[in-house]
Amino acid sequence: MTSEAPPTLGLVLAGGQARRMGGGDKALLKVGGETVLSRTLRRVVPHCRAVALNANGDPARFQAFGLPVIADSVADFAGPLAGVLAGLDWAATAAPDVEWLATVPGDCPFLPHDLIPRLHQARAESDNPIACAKSGEWRHPVAAIWPVRLRENLRHALTVEDLRKIEIFTERYGVALAEWPDRPVDFFFNVNRPEDLEAAERMAAAHPAA
Repeated sequence: MTSEAPPTLGLVLAGGQARRMGGGDKALLKVGGETVLSRTLRRVVPHCRAVALNANGDPARFQAFGLPVIADSVADFAGPLAGVLAGLDWAATAAPDVEWLATVPGDCPFLPHDLIPRLHQARAESDNPIACAKSGEWRHPVAAIWPVRLRENLRHALTVEDLRKIEIFTERYGVALAEWPDRPVDFFFNVNRPEDLEAAERMAAAHPAA
């Protein structure tokens, strides 16, 4: 844990169905010779007291990573907000003294190593309770810091209001932005389709430090 950020738990969001990839787990795809999940953990683990994985289905497929695997508590693949809620519930149980959860997408092989400290910095400087990443002109609402205290508000939004859009929920409370450039590498490039995986391989070869 860095001295600049308060105690934080981490959650890798990998609960989607990967329809555009033809199914399977995008986090287990390989870029630059290692899985996207391995690359992600190298960027997240140093800044977190503990890290879990949000994924549905048989958790045994992630056994090699030694992470708690948390399924959505809201049925029918309700989207990334359901994963965030599962993470907030896990955080409240696993470490009741920790007030913050960092979430990251499970399909971004080039996340910045300073993501979590920079998100906390943006949040603290703006006095907003939530912070998310932005690169170029695009916001990345699942690369975010969340206060655990919002978990019942989120549960109500999901189960009573049937809310599915992250940015509609977060705008209720205020969102700070931590900004990165999107050139020469977009740190938040995500692997959604087979052609994205090919592009990620080219990027990894051209920018091995990314």
